[in-house]
Amino acid sequence: MSIFAKDALKGRHVLITGATGGIGMETAEIVAGMGAKVTITGRNTEKLAELRQKLETIMDASDIFVQRADITNKSDREQLIRDAQAALGFISDLVNAAGVAGNMTVDQLEEEDIKAMLDINYLSAFSLTKEIYKEMQEKKQGNIVNIASLSGLRGTFGNTAYASSKFAMIGWTQSMALEAIAFNIRVNAVCPGFVDTEMVEGLFENKAKNTNQSYVQVRKSAEESLPSKRIMTADEVGSTIAFLLTDAAQNIVGESVKISGGAVMR
Repeated sequence: MSIFAKDALKGRHVLITGATGGIGMETAEIVAGMGAKVTITGRNTEKLAELRQKLETIMDASDIFVQRADITNKSDREQLIRDAQAALGFISDLVNAAGVAGNMTVDQLEEEDIKAMLDINYLSAFSLTKEIYKEMQEKKQGNIVNIASLSGLRGTFGNTAYASSKFAMIGWTQSMALEAIAFNIRVNAVCPGFVDTEMVEGLFENKAKNTNQSYVQVRKSAEESLPSKRIMTADEVGSTIAFLLTDAAQNIVGESVKISGGAVMR
């Protein structure tokens, strides 16, 4: 059951990247139920089609725009913005949820690995945001939520490339927030730990393989390491993102909102 009013985002146009991932999909469904127009994008055409079908049960089909795009590609980014605006108007809210994980140690990493991780998790989001930000500045309104990670707040074993990209995202979020608030635009980040998604499933499977454990053992160990004794669900993260988009969060600026089950407090 949604905790948000059905008109909490009425009149807004929310663009969600990485909408084919667990967090992006849940966020799209939540904001659709809050009255927003929704643009979803990602690289998996089948998952985009599935999500569109779900959204059509929640909202009017005319308020949905779907486009496959690789946001690491400049022409894809530019085309996405043009087409989304043509379909649904001014993009008032942006959720940067596209990203990949990685768990290689320093001795396993090459310079190309770091560059690829930064490009996908940070630079592409920055470049897309910069283009959308121009019109937000002109209209003096907007919200940007970046999906970072607890790995953007502290390093962990075997996480050099991923943590570097998420630390970059946190630094960008904080710095841009100070510039953007002068135009009535809020920029914030959400920092989840392990989320029950396909991406985290893959991380657990790799760890199980590399440590001669079962998937169940690895997952249980992760859960037991948390004070809450459970990893979070994608809709918990999506609800936090949705809250940051609402007027109820008007004075939340440049924050990195942790969702850690009590594992990270500071």
